[in-house]
Amino acid sequence: MSRTEQPGQPGRHGQSGTGRRRPPTIHDVAREAGVSRGTVSRVLNGGHNVSPAALDAVNSAIRKTGYTVNRHARSLITGRSDSVAFLLTEPQERFFEDPNFNVLLRGCTAALAAHDIPLLLMIAGTEAERRRNMRYIAGHVDGVLLVSSHSGDPVAARLHEAGVPLVACGKPLGQGSKVSYVAADDRDGARDMVRYLYESGRRRIGTVSGPLDTPGGVERLAGYREMLAECGLPADDALIAPGDYSRASGEAAATLLLERAPDLDAVFVASDLMAQGVLAALEKAGRRVPEDVAVGGFDDSPAALASRPELTTIRQPWDRISAEMVRVLLARIGGEEPAAVILPTELVRRDSA
Repeated sequence: MSRTEQPGQPGRHGQSGTGRRRPPTIHDVAREAGVSRGTVSRVLNGGHNVSPAALDAVNSAIRKTGYTVNRHARSLITGRSDSVAFLLTEPQERFFEDPNFNVLLRGCTAALAAHDIPLLLMIAGTEAERRRNMRYIAGHVDGVLLVSSHSGDPVAARLHEAGVPLVACGKPLGQGSKVSYVAADDRDGARDMVRYLYESGRRRIGTVSGPLDTPGGVERLAGYREMLAECGLPADDALIAPGDYSRASGEAAATLLLERAPDLDAVFVASDLMAQGVLAALEKAGRRVPEDVAVGGFDDSPAALASRPELTTIRQPWDRISAEMVRVLLARIGGEEPAAVILPTELVRRDSA
């Protein structure tokens, strides 16, 4: 005689005795795949020590049954949240103004989605925001993607001291080898742009630097200075003006450069957004680009294509940067040692130089 299922008890294929469909469980997946519950659990936790045949069978069973992981229950067992924070240490308005942050956020979101891990955007431009975010991060996320750190900013050190895995975008100043990071080769990119301007016949090459409390600002200015020396051009502080990566700071810096060095014939700008401000200042001064003054940017962000003329610039490999940040962070969460990844940049020739 066949077995009769009792009312209220689940049936073989997820059907309860009351006729309601219950969510499939790990037991249903194991039964469908013909493997043990432990094998299914190992597949869900990364597939370690699972044969290829068993892995294929479990993944097929997951698709067939429609099983999804109960993240809350899993978190209680593993002590992990299965989520990651994208922590931007800049004022909120900078997130909306600077297109680089949006490009990086999209890339990290996509890379984490491949692992079914959600990304939380957190902004900490003030000390009060930093305190609130730090309280939340401890116990609520498995790791942090840290973006736009400044020297003297305590966030990286606090995360490290709290034992939170993190990866910085750019080398955190003063952190040594304690913090993993992924960066474009800022110094080499700056050297490439200055070399290109020199080989184009320019001899009075100024620069609008990034903030000198950020790794990108420091490295790009160092590359500018190194290449001027290699080209035999004299160092001249009148040709250097500081910016903060905003469009307004680029315009102000270019105005200052023109006052100091009216014979300026080229400007290397440490970001495309600042370069837009430089173009505005040159237009107001009646200088033609590139006929009178060549302009080279850095980033190859959407701002480069939106500029008139379109910017010759240094391309940062944003897709690779975001993918590597996620890869290194997941490795850190898994217990691996800190790592540093430096990626090459590329000169992109357009109309401004």
